[in-house]
Amino acid sequence: MQFISNFPWYYTLLCLVAGFVFSGLLYYRDKQNAERTAYLVYGLFVLRLVSVSLIALLLLDIFIKRLVNETEKPVIILAQDNSTSIVSGKDSLYIRSTYNQELAALIDAIKEKYEVRTYQFDSEPKPSNSFNYTGKETDIAKLFSDIENNYANKNIGAIILSTDGIYNKGANPLYSTDKLNAPIFTIALGDTAPLKDIWIQSINHNQVAYLGNVFPAEVNVNAIDLKGKEVQVSLSHKGKILKSETVTINSNSFNKTLNFLLDASDAGVQKYTVSVSQLSEDKNKQNNTQSFVIDVIDNREKILILANAPHPDIAALEQSISSAQTYEVEVAALSEFTKPLKPYSLVIIHQGNSLPQRISNELKANNQSVFYIGGSPLNAGSSKGIFNSKSNEVEGVYQKEFSLFTISEELKNFIKDFPAVITPFKTNTQQMGTQTLISQKVGMVETEDPLWAFSEINGIKTGIFSGDGLWRWRMRDYQDHNNHNLFNELISKTVQYLSVKADKSFFRVFSKKIINENESLDFTAEVYNQSYELVTEPDVTLVIRDSKNKTFNYTFSKKQTLYSLSAGQFPPGEYSFEAQVKYGDQLYTKKGTITVKEIVSERVNTVANHHLLYQLASQSGGKLFYKNELTRLQQEILSNDSFKSITYSHRQLTDLVNLKWIFFIILAFLSVEWFLRKYNGRV
Repeated sequence: MQFISNFPWYYTLLCLVAGFVFSGLLYYRDKQNAERTAYLVYGLFVLRLVSVSLIALLLLDIFIKRLVNETEKPVIILAQDNSTSIVSGKDSLYIRSTYNQELAALIDAIKEKYEVRTYQFDSEPKPSNSFNYTGKETDIAKLFSDIENNYANKNIGAIILSTDGIYNKGANPLYSTDKLNAPIFTIALGDTAPLKDIWIQSINHNQVAYLGNVFPAEVNVNAIDLKGKEVQVSLSHKGKILKSETVTINSNSFNKTLNFLLDASDAGVQKYTVSVSQLSEDKNKQNNTQSFVIDVIDNREKILILANAPHPDIAALEQSISSAQTYEVEVAALSEFTKPLKPYSLVIIHQGNSLPQRISNELKANNQSVFYIGGSPLNAGSSKGIFNSKSNEVEGVYQKEFSLFTISEELKNFIKDFPAVITPFKTNTQQMGTQTLISQKVGMVETEDPLWAFSEINGIKTGIFSGDGLWRWRMRDYQDHNNHNLFNELISKTVQYLSVKADKSFFRVFSKKIINENESLDFTAEVYNQSYELVTEPDVTLVIRDSKNKTFNYTFSKKQTLYSLSAGQFPPGEYSFEAQVKYGDQLYTKKGTITVKEIVSERVNTVANHHLLYQLASQSGGKLFYKNELTRLQQEILSNDSFKSITYSHRQLTDLVNLKWIFFIILAFLSVEWFLRKYNGRV
């Protein structure tokens, strides 16, 4: 033990002197003490001396440095699979009652010797010693990852993994045990005997489709021990069968992929159901039906291309923008176009330096975004052409300072390889607030003149490509990569930035349209004042309604600049919500719908995978036990000599003022002194 202080050693003597002087002044200068016995006076003197000296010592900020030994018992981690597949077999009653009791007895038996931590896991692991077997997915690799993160450098004796070996989420757990450094003892649950079964393994589909388009759905059908049987695979929507196909099972281990093309004829979140006709031999009919949902969007952005004259750039633009299927492209001659411009999210003007007055006025009135190609907004309306008698052939240089949107590293690197395009010899000087994505390179000289740039004035976005020959870029991309992906990325990012309109509403609510049943239904909201400053003074309320019109009422939590709400998990189904806030005299309302998808992963495959459990135990140095062998597992754990306690020695620095026993000594001495003084007639 060592004492450390920031003050010189003689300050300790001064503390004793201070106690001596204070006690001497109190008891030796007081003449009334002559009436007391010498033993009483000396005793009171010593009590006060010790108390005052200790208090003075505490003021010196003294630390005690000492060597401390700590013993860490081995940690046994018991993880129980909490998914529904555990209780889907014939032994479900045994698992829920007898097995749970035997597992609790195992924990009680080994926790006398080891530190036991219990987990339940399905899609996510969490500490728990009770299990309800309601999990919708199983991720064993996530469990191992969580153990690795939480118990790094801990004395883990062993991991007891109780599961049927079926995982339907995450990576293969065999590749997730390298860093655990602990044997895994597996408890094999479930039945490995394959049943005669036909089921829908998976459905692959787009998350989003656009109204009026056709979208694919890929259905994977599996069957075991049903060779020679014939079934109907049907796809229905709103109770009506849209597609149907006959499938003949030609092997005992059967797999077939069916492709359906569907029309997106209704807007909004649409639910489709795929079902397999039932066979009397099928032992598990729960996995014969599976549903999926898709968000059919009705508001495809309309893009208008107005051209001064036919040009290969026009075809390059139209093909690139249309490839995203997010936009509806219309091409027209600038001089002949008579429709209103209001319906279009973006107007692209190709070499249109002399705009008709109606077009120019309507663009200004609508505050519409414009992308000028081979022209400039500064020259719009003039009678001069974009190219005078002199021009340059320029190449492009990506500008790292550009921040309006991001592009891929591949595109950044490829910009310098785009062919040269023709630009005016002298372009207009760059306006204030302009951000350049691609600047001009003339010969070997990199200039600051913009080739591809953007500006925003009073909320109106403008894009400019000041060259001629954009089609060459598309051709070069195909020549080098056998596709148009990089050129399409450049065009789509530009169109997306220019066509997105800022939300100017004073109340905004954000949430996902489609979530899984094991996800929490979360919302965020923003409230703005008339100056478009974020405020959080008023309360924001939310009402959620299910298909039976049952309501759930909530109030958002207030953060620094926004509101948040986690409504928790909801059963599968369709839900509508209505959020309200009253700010000043105005009542703002936002409505929406949310679809909660059912997770069927645990119903698809119910055949236990004990081979996986054997591999996990074998490669980690553990053993496999069956559910009726918990007593053997207990004996194995308790008799294993490799699980040893570890003693750590470390130096501990403790502030003297934090030692509680010193406080109680001072309190005791002062209390005894006060009592003796009071008892002998002194206060």
